[in-house]
Amino acid sequence: MTDNYEFEEEEFNTRFNGKTITRIAQQAKPHWKMLTGFLLAIILVSGLDAIFTYISKRIIDDGILAQDTEMLYQLVTIYGALIIVSAVGVFAFITLAGGLGERIQYDLRKKMFARLQDLSFSYYDSTPVGWIMSRVTSDSQRIAELISWGLLDTSWGIFGIGSSVIFMFIINWRLALIVLTIIPILVIVAGQFQKYILGEYRKVRKLNSQITGAYNENITGVRVSKALGREQRNLDEFRELTSPMYKASFRAAVLSALFLPVVQLISAIGIGSIAWYGGWQASYGGITIGGIQAFISYVIFMLFPVQEMARVYAEMQRAIASAERVFSLIDSKPDITDRADAVTPGSMRGDIEFDHVTFYYEEAKPVLNDLTLHVKAGETIALVGPTGAGKSTIVNLVARFYEPRKGVIRIAGRDYTEWTLHGIQSRIGIVLQTPHLFSGTIRDNIRYGRLNATDEDVERAATLAGAHEFISTLTKGYNEEVGEGGVLLSVGQKQLISLARAILADPDIFIMDEATSSVDTLTEALIQKGMERIMRGRTSFVIAHRLSTIKRADRILVIEKGRIAEMGSHAELIRQKGHYYRLYTQQFRRELEQEYNPYEGLPVAGD
Repeated sequence: MTDNYEFEEEEFNTRFNGKTITRIAQQAKPHWKMLTGFLLAIILVSGLDAIFTYISKRIIDDGILAQDTEMLYQLVTIYGALIIVSAVGVFAFITLAGGLGERIQYDLRKKMFARLQDLSFSYYDSTPVGWIMSRVTSDSQRIAELISWGLLDTSWGIFGIGSSVIFMFIINWRLALIVLTIIPILVIVAGQFQKYILGEYRKVRKLNSQITGAYNENITGVRVSKALGREQRNLDEFRELTSPMYKASFRAAVLSALFLPVVQLISAIGIGSIAWYGGWQASYGGITIGGIQAFISYVIFMLFPVQEMARVYAEMQRAIASAERVFSLIDSKPDITDRADAVTPGSMRGDIEFDHVTFYYEEAKPVLNDLTLHVKAGETIALVGPTGAGKSTIVNLVARFYEPRKGVIRIAGRDYTEWTLHGIQSRIGIVLQTPHLFSGTIRDNIRYGRLNATDEDVERAATLAGAHEFISTLTKGYNEEVGEGGVLLSVGQKQLISLARAILADPDIFIMDEATSSVDTLTEALIQKGMERIMRGRTSFVIAHRLSTIKRADRILVIEKGRIAEMGSHAELIRQKGHYYRLYTQQFRRELEQEYNPYEGLPVAGD
């Protein structure tokens, strides 16, 4: 399993990245009203917290020690009234912070989802699903929490410390200067810790994406794992994969845990200094008892925000590591884009030409090499050949999922890059070897071919595809749920629905990529009939595993090593007795042997 996760994600600078912080902050810009409201509420509450301590000083000095009952009553009344105002402010900023976090998370996921729709197939060829899912889910959540709750705690701390310092200067400026010496020390300590914490959390995020990928693969492949008895082996491999993440997380946790005691120790030294110096001043009347109590309260009050800011600081390291990955996805550029002057084709009915086309995924390993092919409008072309010969690449190029590295592809006499991607792909119908259905009903999945189709259109397409008969036998008919990925239906049933979806789209070009290789002969016959209906008058490409299904093709191309080894009708190629003849006779012989001796090759009891 670990071999499947050797994908190397981009590395990021381990230094504190100011650009990333700025970009994280910019995510709140569209919601500035909500942000302003919650910052004003925090300023109000932070100021009131400092005032409460100052009122406590007045209660001690001007009320209790002065034995002034009227003043004591007034101060207590003011204190109670401000408590109510503070409670309203707390409710306001917590509510606004929660709403801000949800909106930012929604915005990030929307941006990533939109980018994923634009990215070319090459991105998905090289990027595991687990990496993408980790960014869209946990990484976006961490950024949103930093902007909302992290900003809340940080703002509360900054404003609280600021207001406390102001009141300390009002009470005794000498003691206030002693307290201020603590702040630069804390900043220096934080600067030393952040460098190491950030590096460890970046490792954690990278390893977490790999583990998410492993989860995804094992869940989707659970049937194969159980059938092969690989549960224990998968568990061992998963343990090997999670071990580095545990070590990186542990190191980050140790550094984060060490940070808080250091902050507390520095703060304790500050409190001790205040108690000693304040007591000395009180001995000759330089400060009151209430003033000393207020100073100690202010320092303790400052200690909590500093601890919270230290926690936020640790969380910020994680969020920066997450943000770098989220922004790298949002900033990814698709390999295939529309030209500035691209237009939408009204129709793509016309000849298709491959003019000396070369294509490769890796430059040293060409998949198609100087391929030249002219397909007439309405012609049915069958592609056969060994695995890896380039058959699927040809149809992927026709659909412009990829573009030629060299040469030109023309449709109806025009370079197809002159047309928009959506314009081309919306006029192509594709049925794959492994059909994919989306969660929902059968009707929803067929309608995916044309979203504005009526129920009658859907049922007509299903009838043409040969799917209506089995759908009618289901309890809810077209409203039957297919399950995630169509898991509640058989492969053949999914293939028929996929075919109906393609028929409903009414494409100009039709592609069948080994659509009958995984179904039984009865279902194959149904699919074949549906294929014949949809291919009438359309340019069609059929990649076939079972050669008996392509006898009626106008031309059959034998593809070997990225080139056309043979080309002609079924009868012409049989007469040539070349590659196609050998493939066909071998397959025909095997089918006859299975028909007359279906148990040949199966193990005998006692073996």
